[in-house]
Amino acid sequence: MATEIRVPTLGESVSEATIGRWFKKPGDPVKADEPVLELETDKVTLEVNAPVSGTLGEIIAKDGETVTPGAVLGSVVEGGAAAASAAAPKAEAPKAAPAPAAPAPAAPGAAKDHGPAVARLAAESGVSPAAVPGTGKDGRVTKGDMLAAIATGGAAVPAPSAPVSVRAPSAPVDAEREERVKMTKLRQTIARRLKDAQNTAAMLTTFNDVDMSAVMSLRSQYKDIFEKKHGTKLGFMGFFTKAVIQALKEIPAVNAEIDGTDLVYKNYYHIGIAVGTEKGLVVPVVRDADLLSVAGIEKTIADFGRRARDGKLGIEEMQGGTFTITNGGIYGSLMSTPILNAPQSGILGMHRIEDRPVVRNGQVVIRPMMYLALSYDHRIVDGKEAVTFLVRVKEALEDPARLVLDL
Repeated sequence: MATEIRVPTLGESVSEATIGRWFKKPGDPVKADEPVLELETDKVTLEVNAPVSGTLGEIIAKDGETVTPGAVLGSVVEGGAAAASAAAPKAEAPKAAPAPAAPAPAAPGAAKDHGPAVARLAAESGVSPAAVPGTGKDGRVTKGDMLAAIATGGAAVPAPSAPVSVRAPSAPVDAEREERVKMTKLRQTIARRLKDAQNTAAMLTTFNDVDMSAVMSLRSQYKDIFEKKHGTKLGFMGFFTKAVIQALKEIPAVNAEIDGTDLVYKNYYHIGIAVGTEKGLVVPVVRDADLLSVAGIEKTIADFGRRARDGKLGIEEMQGGTFTITNGGIYGSLMSTPILNAPQSGILGMHRIEDRPVVRNGQVVIRPMMYLALSYDHRIVDGKEAVTFLVRVKEALEDPARLVLDL
């Protein structure tokens, strides 16, 4: 008896995934709940487990193919040697079969069921899926295709998974030393979303610097006691998150987003924390961070960091953020202009701390200074609001008592 392996529910706004790799080959024994393949979505990589014990039967969706929730990926044949022998011929079948002809690209006017997300975007924007070149399976239009078309006023745009090549061919002596690797689904989406943010938002960056003496002194004084009591290290991100939330409460436009002709002000504080991994940048969200203590924030971020590097974050943990903090300082960055995490209207960039001469009370002194950068959507946030926001963050960090006293 064969039990199907299907694509699980991928979460809100995620309509497709790409087969990253199969961990097993047809005929290999598998145990119930053992990971058998890896799926890559535009938000996270997740593993699909075997539904029952047995041997892996036919693999229907091969590495690199795009699949949708509920699609059949393969099967597990319950039983022992008999199942293995039944599965083995199927593993060899592709060797004898002639290579299938490449499917012709679907015409934009082809009538297809593109899914509820595409239908909703079509109804809201007036852009017809029939006029959008589809990059999904069998030429279907994906949500990403629709968003790209809407951003360009409904005009046809190059598929994000197959960008137009403008690269001049390399000289033969150089070409043989190059390596061409297909972009992962996550990397393709990162590239598309960052470019979409630049094309859509009126993005501007304002800078300030902050004297980290007070925070560093406080951290040095209490880090051992903090770690002993809470079981996690006392870093800087807890202070920055608290300072950001305090500033967001005073300048709500930085915690808002545009929806059509409406401004949506978020009366909650879900703070995204950018985490670098080998596969790319992910942004897990600390939900209702205003209700957490510094210890609660540090524990949550430490857990996110561990699971992000292991590829264990859930899709739902990277959705719904209202503001993002990114720390280029851990890689040595002195100053940068971070790109918005659309549809959010603000992102704070932290940088490295370095001793610099500054003037205090008419005297030149050395202080540990950090440049701060706030990139914001000028369609929502005025310059005065952006500068005030960053000043409030600076004030809170230079006098951490403000965070405790809510000043």
